Amino acid sequence: MYLGDYIVIEEQTGPFAFACESVSTGTKFTASVDEDKREIFQDKSFPDSHPHACRFLRPDGPLLRCTIHRDSPAQCKFYRCVIMRIADHEGNELGTVTGTLHLHSDDRRLGSVWEEAETAIPESSPKAEERRREYLTGHGYRVS
Repeated sequence: MYLGDYIVIEEQTGPFAFACESVSTGTKFTASVDEDKREIFQDKSFPDSHPHACRFLRPDGPLLRCTIHRDSPAQCKFYRCVIMRIADHEGNELGTVTGTLHLHSDDRRLGSVWEEAETAIPESSPKAEERRREYLTGHGYRVS
């Protein structure tokens, strides 16, 4: 969400077309809003209320979507967002997992269970993400 500090829109060149720059690399690129996301892109309330967020992110129900997925710069293509939110049985969030299957949590018990999951289900194994979700659920966590 905070890649907005790294992507600058230099100019709007059409209704859904933009000249941009990737600040971290100095690379200029053009971006067109994906046709299937143009409706959600027109709502400017999200970027207006989140000034450090990428200007091309928009809420789509409970998710945030990149509206220039096809044209997004390399730094975005390598960035993997949160794919799991892990909570205790009462719904208190304990941690998140990014698309690289890396746990972000200060909860020691969750960290220990995650290490067990990593050993039992290596990242390279088929359906590792889905199987780790099941592993966490089997240990009493709520995973969304």
